[in-house]
Amino acid sequence: MDGDGQQPLRVDAPDMSMEQRQVVPNALLGTMIFVGTEIMFFAGMISAFLISKASTPGGIWPPPGQPRLPVEATALNTVALLLSGVAMVVAYHQFKKSPSKATAPFLVSAVLGVFFVVFQGFEWVGLLDHGLTMSSGPFGAFFFLIVGTHALHAVIGLGILAKVFVLLRQGALNLGGMQALTLYWIFVVLLWPILYWQVYL
Repeated sequence: MDGDGQQPLRVDAPDMSMEQRQVVPNALLGTMIFVGTEIMFFAGMISAFLISKASTPGGIWPPPGQPRLPVEATALNTVALLLSGVAMVVAYHQFKKSPSKATAPFLVSAVLGVFFVVFQGFEWVGLLDHGLTMSSGPFGAFFFLIVGTHALHAVIGLGILAKVFVLLRQGALNLGGMQALTLYWIFVVLLWPILYWQVYL
């Protein structure tokens, strides 16, 4: 009690023993920021591509003398990548129930992802043999820049999948890590149909 006969104001210190709940896991938050920046990056490349395409004399695209892209074969590869995304979503939901149940759909997603990357590699070799290169004109430059950048993201994603699969098998994978991986892979998967539509069709 102070000199005026009043009780001093008491401020209780926060109970540091109470566990603070993390709203968004760090791995997921970092991936969300990364995906957001990559969406803007790809939007910029696609915009530049569309401007170049619209300014082509006569409106003919691809330009005369440039090889045509394998639209039908790449459509099949697109389906494979989309199925990889579906398998990853299944793996994520199975992981929330029981991590051991996520192994099979996780492997299916990874195998389909490898199929996509390998198929794209064969496609690139064929196009290079037919004269489509980075220096053959705007068509080749934009094709290898946009599709190649996506391929790089897919390869990096497969590397992450391999690392996360090891953690999954060891029982050391937490939900935040699984969420981050799923978000990144779904970004890679859903980005591709947009690129296929804009670049191939």
